[in-house]
Amino acid sequence: MKNMIMALSAVALLGSAASVQASGEDTYKAACFACHGTGAAGAPKVGDKAAWKTRIAQGNDKLYEHSIKGFKGSTGVMPAKGGRADLSDDAVKAAVDYMVAGSK
Repeated sequence: MKNMIMALSAVALLGSAASVQASGEDTYKAACFACHGTGAAGAPKVGDKAAWKTRIAQGNDKLYEHSIKGFKGSTGVMPAKGGRADLSDDAVKAAVDYMVAGSK
């Protein structure tokens, strides 16, 4: 629970920043790393092939949907757009693509 609170606090701080229109890697670093770099809130860490295997197997469309709309799973929670309402759907998709590429 403490990790989840810390991650959501980090997301809230990042959410006050200007809109991110950048590469998938830039968006990941600015908006996704708080959870996907640390495992906070049950997020699979980028590069953890075992944690990503079943997620990647669902296909990009499902990953995009969960990332954009949010998702509550058995191991954690993914807030819609990582709590960053200022991100475009395309920026979120690019970040997902970056994380998937680094986790295969």
